[in-house]
Amino acid sequence: MRKNQSIIGNFDWPLFIGYILLLLMGIGTVYSVAFDPEHPNLFDISEKYGKQIMWLGISLFLGLLVFLIDSDIYRKFSLPIYGFTLSLLIIVLFMPAVNGARAWLGIGSMGIQPAEFAKIGTAILLARYLSTANIKQQSRKTVLIANAIILVPMVLILLQPDAGTFVVFTSFLFVLYREGVSYDPIIIPILNAIPINGIHFKKTWIGTHFIPILFVVIFLSVTTLLLSNSTINIETLGIELAGYWGVFFFLAIISTIGYFFMRMIFSRRDRKRAAIIAIIGFVLSVMLTSVVDLGFQKLAGHQKKRIELVLGLRQDPNGDDYNRNRAMAAVGSGGLLGKGYRNATVSSVQTNHVPESETDFIFCPFAEEWGFAGSLVLVFLYLFMILRIVVIAERQKSSFNRIYAYSVAMILFYHFAINIGMNIEFAPVIGIPLPFFSYGGSSMMSFSMMMFILLKLDSQRKDVLN
Repeated sequence: MRKNQSIIGNFDWPLFIGYILLLLMGIGTVYSVAFDPEHPNLFDISEKYGKQIMWLGISLFLGLLVFLIDSDIYRKFSLPIYGFTLSLLIIVLFMPAVNGARAWLGIGSMGIQPAEFAKIGTAILLARYLSTANIKQQSRKTVLIANAIILVPMVLILLQPDAGTFVVFTSFLFVLYREGVSYDPIIIPILNAIPINGIHFKKTWIGTHFIPILFVVIFLSVTTLLLSNSTINIETLGIELAGYWGVFFFLAIISTIGYFFMRMIFSRRDRKRAAIIAIIGFVLSVMLTSVVDLGFQKLAGHQKKRIELVLGLRQDPNGDDYNRNRAMAAVGSGGLLGKGYRNATVSSVQTNHVPESETDFIFCPFAEEWGFAGSLVLVFLYLFMILRIVVIAERQKSSFNRIYAYSVAMILFYHFAINIGMNIEFAPVIGIPLPFFSYGGSSMMSFSMMMFILLKLDSQRKDVLN
């Protein structure tokens, strides 16, 4: 009895209330955007809003079910849970293709998307493995297994293909970085195999910070593609920098900022080291830009076109970029305060100006109805939930609980950021639903289960020490 009282007393009500608010706002938006005057009943199962109510009920039931399970079950059976989700990812590859992808298990419109549930299995097993591994004394085996837990479902998802979920799985890399996973066990043997005047490496900065370096490389690659065909005018100095000169100017500015930043961190005697690092960084960045530009030029025509559309280097508002163009128009038409509930015109299902306005582009009708003010409330609600999960993660005594909580926070952040980015032409259209909001059963069920597992682990945090 005392244990049940402690669970209820430790229940995180702010996170739960945020979850319920998003569910209600999502149901209201789906009802508005897909409303059929001939079937006005919210519970009409023949309409999308009726089905969404059904999925909501199932999600709450599954959430309650996983909350009633003792938290030790998730630790003990992490490998079978992971194996089960992988088996679903394998089975789905032999199913008939729907819209060019083998991503669904089921019949007709009633089915589930195993990739959504694979996130839960991966988060649980990754938390279990990292909580038992000795991170301070990592071996090559430790690093490879931790990355394999993430990469195996990623490969299976890529075979479907499902680019959106594939991208979401990279969120687990930040969890590895948070837990201090270093790639030195893989990098050091390679460096030591190169004869450099008898130098023997024991630890490298690259291995420790490999994941942020990887994303810096991606950032520089995108910057290269953005600037290589543009011109930078510095009117005050009368300088015009075109193509590569613009890229090099940008890299020089970044390197200079990095140098002064490192000077503040290093002691005075290490300022020479800061200058050397800045110069090496500049040289490596220049080499990277050359490789990226060369590789981009060798891509097939349609591949280059897609990348140029995403980066805004090419305009095709009525062709390949139609979805994002119409979505942006819908968001902008909402103005400051919006058109009012059920008054969306650009993004309604009836007009069909925005395809998938009840799923991947559900932010459009919400923004059109409630305007910038309502959109800001929605964004703050998501940010509150993400930050709340981070707070929950940091108060855990168990490393398993902490790692799982950070996995949930990163997955939620990826979905939130990319989905809204798709709607405002800030991210490519890769089919990522807005959590608890978009129409669809798989997403709602998987995120609900994910959230209730977190609430359960947190409610028993004082009873678990490892």
